[in-house]
Amino acid sequence: MEPDQKPAVVHTLKELLVASLRRFTLFWKQTSFQDNPWRRKFFSTVLAAILICFLLMLVDVLQVHTGGAIILFFVGVTASIEFLTRRHYRKTFLLLRRLDDLVNVAESSGPEESSALAKDANREIKCDPRGKTAVLLVNGFNGPGLHTLFSVIRLFGSSFTNFVFLQIGVLDAKTSKDPTAVSRKKSEVEIELDRYVNYMRRHGYYATGYASCGTNVADEIVSVAPKVFERFPNAIFFGGQLVFPNAQFLSGFFHNHTIFTVQKKFCSQGIPVVILPIRVC
Repeated sequence: MEPDQKPAVVHTLKELLVASLRRFTLFWKQTSFQDNPWRRKFFSTVLAAILICFLLMLVDVLQVHTGGAIILFFVGVTASIEFLTRRHYRKTFLLLRRLDDLVNVAESSGPEESSALAKDANREIKCDPRGKTAVLLVNGFNGPGLHTLFSVIRLFGSSFTNFVFLQIGVLDAKTSKDPTAVSRKKSEVEIELDRYVNYMRRHGYYATGYASCGTNVADEIVSVAPKVFERFPNAIFFGGQLVFPNAQFLSGFFHNHTIFTVQKKFCSQGIPVVILPIRVC
């Protein structure tokens, strides 16, 4: 092989290796949660990755004096980071699934009555705007959100007469410019909020929800807050923060800390924010 041809060959092999890694990641994501025929895809992906790695190592060894070993080192580091990232999110998903058991508990609790009777009962619950109000920042009717709600009730008892649920639908730069996509996303958020509202009203509390959409969750929460305080002046914001067992330094890079950003923005405005830990184990 001519010396001037080696960089082009190495670059091509690296592109093939990256493509194989991406395909393997996509395959793993699909087959972990869906029952798909995957054996043929799996073995073809593994075989392609092995062959490409072998060829890459062979070419890099042949040009070791021209920096091939350094290139191989960085390729290996990149692949290792991708593997560790995938493994971390896989473990996180399994841990969060345990919290989702709270959804079944919430849906099975409360008085057993038809939906029509439940709506009539909800209308009888009066709102006291001057009463103490708990504003919960949620992200869907799920385990973390219910854990935060139950923690507020457990810690503060019957101190709050009103419960407000605030959820922001996350949009990317493209969908934020599409009115249809924004409307669809907001409808999905409102459906999740209605589940919280119905749950609390079944237990005798007044509850309502505020839905919004945006590309920046913290900024959207700050923009919606004045509407909440206009109706409920004695409101206190609550948010949950996941706490993982044996948390490592790099865990902060894998998960956002939106609640801390919100707390910082609200503190400058004199708005109280309480962060409740959500321990997953």
